[in-house]
Amino acid sequence: QMACHTVHIHTKQRASLPWGHQEVPARFNFAIDVMDYWVGMEKAGRRAPGPALWWVSSHGEEVRWDFGQLQELSQRTANVLAGACGLQRGDHVAVVLPRVPEWWLVTLGCMRAGLVFMPGTIQMTARDILYRLQVSRARAIVAEEDVAQAVDTVAPDCPSLKTKLLVSTKGRDGWLDFKTLLQ
Repeated sequence: QMACHTVHIHTKQRASLPWGHQEVPARFNFAIDVMDYWVGMEKAGRRAPGPALWWVSSHGEEVRWDFGQLQELSQRTANVLAGACGLQRGDHVAVVLPRVPEWWLVTLGCMRAGLVFMPGTIQMTARDILYRLQVSRARAIVAEEDVAQAVDTVAPDCPSLKTKLLVSTKGRDGWLDFKTLLQ
């Protein structure tokens, strides 16, 4: 049996939250307790459908996901992390991605799988990446092509690092392909 705590919402916030207060489970998980809740609200007709994520690239490319799509994609991401990547609850995952939709999928996927999500900026140097991987004992890193070379340079000095997951349109030796695994 899970203990719950009541969260009281300030009057100004009440306009956006029709229920006024929400029971918060003792083992709160944003991906499950918020995302999945909003999906249920939309399916039940208690909330108007709308985009959960709307991303536009610098080239004008758009990605628009509703809560149901984001739920499904984040569940598939959690399965990739726990399955192909072999990660287990409590494992640390370094994430070095620019502002792309996959950042949100990995964030929510980590939450769903019980993984410790460690975001990092794409401006990190190889030395920065090495420090974070060693101190955290990260078991995996999710990165994009521009950061992959720096990761490959420091990976031999990171004995806990078992999985490298690439978010890119190109493949790379020694890396799993996120987009292929997500399909």
